[in-house]
Amino acid sequence: MPEKPGSVWVIAEKSRDKIAEVSLELLGKAREIAAQTGSPLTTAVLLGKDAGLLAAELIAHGADQVILVEDPRLESYQNDTYALVLEELIKKHRPEIILFGASYRGSELSATVAARLQTGLSAHCIDLKVDDRKGLVQVVPAFGGMVYSEILCPEARPQMASVKPGVFPKPERDATRTGTVLKESATVLDGYQSPLKVVGVVQQQPSDLPLEKAETIVVGGWGVGPDMWDYLEQIAGELGGAVGCTRPALDEGWTRGEHTMIGTSGKTVRPRVYMGFGVSGSAHHVVGMKDSGIIINVNIDPEAPVFQVSDYGVIADARVILPVLLEKIREHKGV
Repeated sequence: MPEKPGSVWVIAEKSRDKIAEVSLELLGKAREIAAQTGSPLTTAVLLGKDAGLLAAELIAHGADQVILVEDPRLESYQNDTYALVLEELIKKHRPEIILFGASYRGSELSATVAARLQTGLSAHCIDLKVDDRKGLVQVVPAFGGMVYSEILCPEARPQMASVKPGVFPKPERDATRTGTVLKESATVLDGYQSPLKVVGVVQQQPSDLPLEKAETIVVGGWGVGPDMWDYLEQIAGELGGAVGCTRPALDEGWTRGEHTMIGTSGKTVRPRVYMGFGVSGSAHHVVGMKDSGIIINVNIDPEAPVFQVSDYGVIADARVILPVLLEKIREHKGV
C-alpha cells in the first residue's frame, strides 16, 4: 500500500555495483529532515538489475525502507526508462521530499522527473534546511557563488532537490540497523519503445584516491599550464593526496576528467590540507573548497581573490615553485 504522504526519499545511484557515495551522504541528511518534519519514513529508492544485494547497505547507512525495482530493462541507466519508473512510484507513494545526488546522472534524471511531475527542482544545492512555515529550504549558490539563494517550493509537491557530492557527511555504517525492503515492478515499461539504444559501456577509471576522501589535495589552475601538470601529480603522490582542478584546467584537458573538478559544478571538498597553484580564486571554485582545514595558495598575482580565503599565501610563479617544492618534499622524505 502507498505509504503516508510526508516521507523523505533519496534516489540511490548505483555505480560499479556499489552505492554512490553521494547517495549515502544524502541518507544522513534525509534522516535529519525526517526528524524535523515528523516524516514517518526515510526511504531509499533503488532501480536496476540484480540490485537487491545493495538494499542492506542503504539500510545500514540510514534508510528505514528501500523501494526496490529490479528489472532487466533497468540494467543500464537510461534517462527515459528510469524517469518513467520513478514517476510511477512517486505518484503511487506520494513522498513529500525527494533528494538526488547532483552527479551527471542525478542532475539529468532529477530534471526529467521534476518536469514530468510538474513540480519544482533546485539543482546543485549546497545546503538544505527545514522551516515550519516554508517547508524545505534549498540553498543554492547564485551569481557565481557570490551569494547564497534560498529556494522554496510552496505549492507543488513533491519538493525536489539535487545536492552536490561532498556537501553532507556520510553517516557511519551500522550493520545492526533494520529496515524493510518493498519490491515494486516496472510494468510501466511494458510496451514502451525507447528511442535510445545502448551500444556499449565505457567505464572511466577512477583516480587512486577520490577527492572527497583525500586528506591532502593539490589543486592546479590556469596558472600552472599543461607542461607543468605532472608536477602536481608527483607532489600529490609524495604526500599521499589527490589532484584537483579548476574549470579552466578541465576545459583545456590538462586533468584526468571531470571527477577532479572542484567548485559549483564540481565537487565540494574538505581536506585537512588544500594546496592551490595558479588558482585565481573565482567564486565558482571557492564555494567548493572554502571549508578545507589549512588552505595554502601560490599565485603570481598579489590581488588574486584566492588569497582572501587562504591561511597561507605565496606570491610567486607556481611554475617556478612546483619543481622546487617537489625536490624539497623528496629531500625531507629522504627519497
